[in-house]
Amino acid sequence: MDVDLRLVRYFTVVAEYGNFGRAATRLHLAQPSLSRQIQRLEAELGVRLLDRSPQGSSLTDAGRAFLPRARILLQEAEQAARAARAAVQPRTLTVGYAEGLVVTAWVQELRRRHPDSQVRTRHLDWRDTDALAEGRIDALVAYRPLPLRLFAGGFRVTKLHEESRVLVTSAGHHLANEESVSLRALSDEELVTCVSTPVVWSTPKPVGDRPAPPPPAIDDSYEDKLELIATGHCVALFPAGDRRPAVREDIALVPVLDADPCETVLVTRADDPNPLLGSLEDVARTLGERTKV
Repeated sequence: MDVDLRLVRYFTVVAEYGNFGRAATRLHLAQPSLSRQIQRLEAELGVRLLDRSPQGSSLTDAGRAFLPRARILLQEAEQAARAARAAVQPRTLTVGYAEGLVVTAWVQELRRRHPDSQVRTRHLDWRDTDALAEGRIDALVAYRPLPLRLFAGGFRVTKLHEESRVLVTSAGHHLANEESVSLRALSDEELVTCVSTPVVWSTPKPVGDRPAPPPPAIDDSYEDKLELIATGHCVALFPAGDRRPAVREDIALVPVLDADPCETVLVTRADDPNPLLGSLEDVARTLGERTKV
């Protein structure tokens, strides 16, 4: 039987969320399209895998029997693909990097050391939680907390270095022209830590006669959130190496003296045989402290 692995993956995501709407959002698909894809898989297998209801979806007996084997099937397919790629000359390496980080110096050094290999980069946003697990990248450079779900034993996380934080605020904020600040200066701000990025945002407040806007939503872009800062409604704590706010004249960056530092890490798949990964780790350790990417 020819089973479409893409459909198998869709099924595992729906099974994980128990809801077609949330699974569709995770997969970047329209909900009706996802429902049709699951129906295709059920038709191929000749069994119903999921029971649908207004409250969500639940596994049938057939679905519960299929789910663990489906996960093994996807894992083995990815391992086979990685083994095949590792055997090809010249070798390739795709380095993913999360928002706010720069890996230019690392990639240039890797290409210098391995001129016969192909080193590529892929910029990721916080929604790309599965890029490493799915093999779209071979390594991830990111700040903690990591923007991906780490399955037990599936990934290797190597700490590279730490960097301080900066206060990001509007140019008209009363702290904007300070040489540095302490967290005590932000005692009137309600700071909220993100679960998937190192950025700490404050709850929006009124400014003059302008009421407080609603807090940032999960789907708001980085630029949307910067607008809240630029208009004076909130502030944020960023890693010092994230220079994206610096391009705006209406936003100021002020070093924070006593905030917990941010950790930059290199994440790889634990079972990946790609020999370029060892070289990448060496380059990252050598250049990381020097460049503070």
